[in-house]
Amino acid sequence: MTVMDKINSQTRTIINSIFDKEPLNYIEAAGLYGVVAQGRFNISLLQVMYNHTNDPELKALVKEAIDQHVAMTIEKAEDKLASTDGHTPGFHFIKRNLHDSPLNIPDDARLTDREIAIAVGTMAKASQAVILTGLHQSYQLDVALMYRKALDDGLDFDYRLLQLMLKKGWLPHLNKISH
Repeated sequence: MTVMDKINSQTRTIINSIFDKEPLNYIEAAGLYGVVAQGRFNISLLQVMYNHTNDPELKALVKEAIDQHVAMTIEKAEDKLASTDGHTPGFHFIKRNLHDSPLNIPDDARLTDREIAIAVGTMAKASQAVILTGLHQSYQLDVALMYRKALDDGLDFDYRLLQLMLKKGWLPHLNKISH
């Protein structure tokens, strides 16, 4: 992309954000509502996983997922719904304390760090699929840009999680198919 293309793109973005102020359509509102509802549940799961995690690097990634990815996406989705008089989901989950030191949970009741890393990776992959679907169904530029930023940030997070899993040997080994 040339410099002029980038300038034209940014100019279109600014003009559209000023003049294109239609309310959310039903599909956009439903997608944002789903992001908020699922995100609130995901935070509850991530809080439990954080408290089960022993590995400090994984613990930091789980905390980042809670604070910088899920919570920020929920906040932005709620802002989009509120800006067009949309309602946000009315249910809330218990906020759990995040414990930095290992808790005394019996081994047979605790998730292993490997299981937590795989679960967080699976949640991230599912979230990316939902956000991509929301992006494809969005009409409003600001909604599409919110989804695009969440996708970009999520892909960076997924890469760092994958690198940690490779380093720690937490990825399952799959045999090659040789037929």
